[in-house]
Amino acid sequence: MNSPKGTNNKVELLFGTSLYDLKVPEMPAAGNLAMRDGLRLFSPAASLVGVGETFFARNPVESQVVLASLADASDLLRLLLDGGNSTKAGYLAGAFRRIGRAELAEEIVRAMKRAGYDVRESDPFEAGQTFGRPRPGAAPIVGRLEMMWDATRDTVIKNFPKAPGLPKDSGAYLRKVDEIYLSDAYHSLSIEGYSVTPEVIERVRQGNWNPDNNEADRKSRDALAARGYWQAFKVVKESVSKVLAGKNPGARARAEHKEWYGELFQPCVTAGLLRAGDLAGYRSNAVYLRTSRYAPPRWEAVRDAMPAFFDLLEKETDPSARAALGHWLFGYIHPYPDGNGRMARFLMNVMLASGGYPWTVIRMRDRNAYLAALDRASIDMDIKPFTTLIAQRVRWVLEKHELKFPEQEEKFDFDHEGVFFFGQDGDSRVRCAISREALDDDFRGHDRDKVEVFRENRAAIEQGVRQKYAAGDTETDGSVLIHSGELKPRAARK
Repeated sequence: MNSPKGTNNKVELLFGTSLYDLKVPEMPAAGNLAMRDGLRLFSPAASLVGVGETFFARNPVESQVVLASLADASDLLRLLLDGGNSTKAGYLAGAFRRIGRAELAEEIVRAMKRAGYDVRESDPFEAGQTFGRPRPGAAPIVGRLEMMWDATRDTVIKNFPKAPGLPKDSGAYLRKVDEIYLSDAYHSLSIEGYSVTPEVIERVRQGNWNPDNNEADRKSRDALAARGYWQAFKVVKESVSKVLAGKNPGARARAEHKEWYGELFQPCVTAGLLRAGDLAGYRSNAVYLRTSRYAPPRWEAVRDAMPAFFDLLEKETDPSARAALGHWLFGYIHPYPDGNGRMARFLMNVMLASGGYPWTVIRMRDRNAYLAALDRASIDMDIKPFTTLIAQRVRWVLEKHELKFPEQEEKFDFDHEGVFFFGQDGDSRVRCAISREALDDDFRGHDRDKVEVFRENRAAIEQGVRQKYAAGDTETDGSVLIHSGELKPRAARK
């Protein structure tokens, strides 16, 4: 902050950020300022002249977005000539030439030399810091998204497993999607802070959710979220089916993502917590993210950002880039007041389907690493941690881990209140367990010997464990634990 009344004092803020209160002899000229929301800000031209040469290499995307936003060199030249800034003129000319605007570079050099200054053009960017030629006149958020995509896609492709290609049997693929629903819903909702259980998720899927006659259902935030997730999951699965049939995944997402969002929050409209109009269109207010120093773009920028985002998805030829960058940049734009994380994960899985990758679950136990990786991408433009996390989850499912149960030596563990047994994945021995509550609630094991209940229902329990393990839905130590409610549908069928 520049002010004649400044005290040269640094104010520490959250997340390792700060404001510096800089004392200056006088306020900048009015022509170098722009007013925005009551704040006096330096104009783009004044900002480019004001920063040092090293700023460009430290902030290449931001610098190139601003360079691309200038219609011509007039405002820059006025400041450069009035200040006799021949060194600045040299690296600004080099910056313009680097992003493909050679005409502005030459105009700056000619004008400065005509005024008697010795200008030596230099490139302030480092090797590899050119991210496509920005479109002059495009909204800044559009140029930013295009450059971010171009700057990060190679890292994604390099670190992702090779795409299997569209499956020959789309029906089998979609059945796998159905099988993973319970795990997907539990983890996706839990990441967002909802307290859901497999039993609640299954209850709303079976239609046993009645907000008209059940006050608890009408008011339960968690049940509403679970019901909305099920409704959205069904329409997202329809989008996956179209992608498997060869439709352009970006075009499907553009056409259908608002329907996903509408279904995600329709139960809240039914319960009277939201108006129907609240689900129409993108957000019209600022949003801020708890526990993150990343602030999404202003709501006015969303209208420009979303068409550009879907343009990038439609044009992208690599399915891994569509999936990872699509998830990240959807969250980066944050187009909705709520539900952006769930929507981004739905989008990721539709894009994964376009390469034949399996539906992939981000586990609750990976939540901190997942959110930190998204922050790293959005703040530092380092996509590698996020790509690595997603790729690890995809790779696990691609490897088709198959759990077998050659040993039948189950026993009840009184310390952990459950029946423990072991499965075999190749050479790896995997510890498995089903809780006392699951045996009681899902298999009517109350007042009965829990090992006997387990043996009577061995096939259903082992199949449930097998599906969780194949999806990578394991505990921190790699074991598989069946909770109450997870196997109730199998118990009912039995």
